[in-house]
Amino acid sequence: MNNLELDAFDWKLLKALQSNARLSNVALSEQVNLSPSQCSRRLQRLEQSSLIESYNTQLNISELGYQITAFISVTLEKGNNLARQSFQEHVTNIDTVLECYAVSGSCDYWLRVISHNLAALSDFITEELSCLDGIRDVSSTIVLNQIKQRSHVPLPN
Repeated sequence: MNNLELDAFDWKLLKALQSNARLSNVALSEQVNLSPSQCSRRLQRLEQSSLIESYNTQLNISELGYQITAFISVTLEKGNNLARQSFQEHVTNIDTVLECYAVSGSCDYWLRVISHNLAALSDFITEELSCLDGIRDVSSTIVLNQIKQRSHVPLPN
């Protein structure tokens, strides 16, 4: 955990940036009631402390032709550390795997994957995931409708 002490201005900066990361320094400073130079220094400190990891643009995946979102659970053979390392390296290089989590429970990994269609998803699962060394089980769940998606972290007032 970060040991940086945050004051009310820092929290206002973080909230403002979560709402609109494209704010200019002047607009941001006006929104949080700081001078542009003070705002810039605080922002730099928040970035250097790793509280701000990156600035992103969220694209509409269906407008880009990705009609399928799926969650895929992957279970590896027990005790095969080489397979674990190989799997992790492999999935980090696949662009359509948007997220990968090592998890506890009945499987080892959860992946959030996008695909142009069901046939492409089927090919990905059978030809790219299932054939990796050390894979014991692969199971997929197709997203029917997205109810909520949020990248904002709850912050104190």
